[in-house]
Amino acid sequence: MKLILLGPPGAGKGTQAVRLAEKHRIPQLSTGEMLRAAADAGTPVGIKAKALMDAGALVPDDIVVGIVADRIEEPDAKNGFILDGFPRTTAQAVALDEMLAQKGMRLDAVIEFVVDESILLSRIEKRVAETIAAGGKVRPDDNAESFKTRLQAYRTQTAPLSDYYRKSGDLRPIDAMKPIDAVSREIDELLAAVSA
Repeated sequence: MKLILLGPPGAGKGTQAVRLAEKHRIPQLSTGEMLRAAADAGTPVGIKAKALMDAGALVPDDIVVGIVADRIEEPDAKNGFILDGFPRTTAQAVALDEMLAQKGMRLDAVIEFVVDESILLSRIEKRVAETIAAGGKVRPDDNAESFKTRLQAYRTQTAPLSDYYRKSGDLRPIDAMKPIDAVSREIDELLAAVSA
């Protein structure tokens, strides 16, 4: 099962990716997490990526595509993977399709999380409050200003992916405003239909 989760920040992609990864025993490949791991490790790419991410900016395509290409070769991804946060642009989608084709792979579905953007900021604020209450570490980009920057970047750069994947026949929209369990059920039904 090779999936892309598409939608604006705060839409619930990360939550659903964890559930899908457990259910299908495939890794959730969050480019954000891969880049943060590189930043934490202090690699040259990681240091450059950290400065961009902290400012709410996007990391250059060549860095992200290279990280993804290497990661899907690892043994835990042999039965598939979930891409969360990649591709972010049509150029990345084209590069991903080309890379997958070179590896003899193809996406099974692109799940688009359709949300009411006016509610997303309150979702982010709730996530921050819950993380703090649980004693967790809040991501540096989980604040109102970075969120607004990320949402604007999503609108201008990532939203056009809907058309790209609609044309390829891979786009599967879901109502991500439903409760978490209802969204999970809708995704399960969608994937059952795709696999049939």
